[in-house]
Amino acid sequence: MTLDRWTLLDTAQGQFADHQRIGPEELGSGWEDCQIVQQRLRGGLSDGVDQVHVQCGQVRFTVLPTRGMGLWKVWVGDDEFGWKSPNRGPVHPKFVPVTDAIGWLDGFDELLVRCGLESNGAPDFDQNGCVKYPLHGRIANRPAHKVLVTVDRGAGEISITGVVEETRFLLRRLSLTSTITVRRGEPWLKITDQVQNLSANPAEVQMLYHINFGKPLLDAGSRFIAPARRVVPRDARAAEGIATWNRYAPPVAGYAEQVYFLELIGDDSGATQTLLKNAAEDRGVSVHANTNQLPCFSLWKNTAAEQDGYVTGLEPGTNFPNPRSIESQRGRTVKLAPGANTTFDLLLGFHTDSTAVRNAEEEIAMLRGLTRPEVCDQPQSDWCVIG
Repeated sequence: MTLDRWTLLDTAQGQFADHQRIGPEELGSGWEDCQIVQQRLRGGLSDGVDQVHVQCGQVRFTVLPTRGMGLWKVWVGDDEFGWKSPNRGPVHPKFVPVTDAIGWLDGFDELLVRCGLESNGAPDFDQNGCVKYPLHGRIANRPAHKVLVTVDRGAGEISITGVVEETRFLLRRLSLTSTITVRRGEPWLKITDQVQNLSANPAEVQMLYHINFGKPLLDAGSRFIAPARRVVPRDARAAEGIATWNRYAPPVAGYAEQVYFLELIGDDSGATQTLLKNAAEDRGVSVHANTNQLPCFSLWKNTAAEQDGYVTGLEPGTNFPNPRSIESQRGRTVKLAPGANTTFDLLLGFHTDSTAVRNAEEEIAMLRGLTRPEVCDQPQSDWCVIG
């Protein structure tokens, strides 16, 4: 195995450049259609954001080390995957009031954004009405302090690894090491995240992957396909649409979001997958996860007017995105002893023709087997916040 490594950022060593490129000259023969470009954006809400743009044949993607190693957009050939946020991003964390109850929304722009690490759900308030845990946590607005590029010539893979810490003096010290990998000739990205408790005290961790798509993948008639064992509307608003919980409408001005909680079927090792496909069934994205690592799944539908953010989110997680105090009481946190770590694995598969979409749907059908999902028409007290 031949590995080549380059350091793009290392604050401990004082290593950084506003712009650097690793191209065919460095990668060598056989890598003429590949390059890695790191640059710092200037102006507007993106001022100071570092992005790493990777091209590996027909697949291109952009990682945002400044925003917790979020994945901004992906391109496969001429097809773009992501969404158009009302926020003119990517947004630097300095413009995001993360301590406000819903300040997280000011920076929301990516295809994949992590929610966590200490908390990942709805805002949580103490008995005095003060924010204890803000919406979706802090990790998405923490910058990486180390970023590496690794090229595995034998496997034909390029990987971007970043290390991000979520710390608060006297309270917590957590570390996320994220690696995003692409392989030549393959239309997928693999994400491997390791979360470690760096403190001498025990910690509780939550993780949720907010994976978001808008047009052209999302359109009137798009469908979400999943090997669901159980489907529950989060609240009364979601219950209104339970009959069409996995189908999408065209953009509607003033649409109020609907969220559905799912338990997915996995194989003997816990591997599972879901699919979002467009109405024409010739474009889609599969999200592969493991139910042993990420046992809960949330489907977020926000089919508002395009200018207000026409988007849906596929969200595997350690828990449902309720307030952290609720999820902790119900045992849906990951407990880490001092120095311990846990790993989360994802794979995003991008389908650009009807055959690939059909194959993905058949794989899900094999997982589902003869199981008919229990679809609840009202929120359930074991999963939802009622009252």
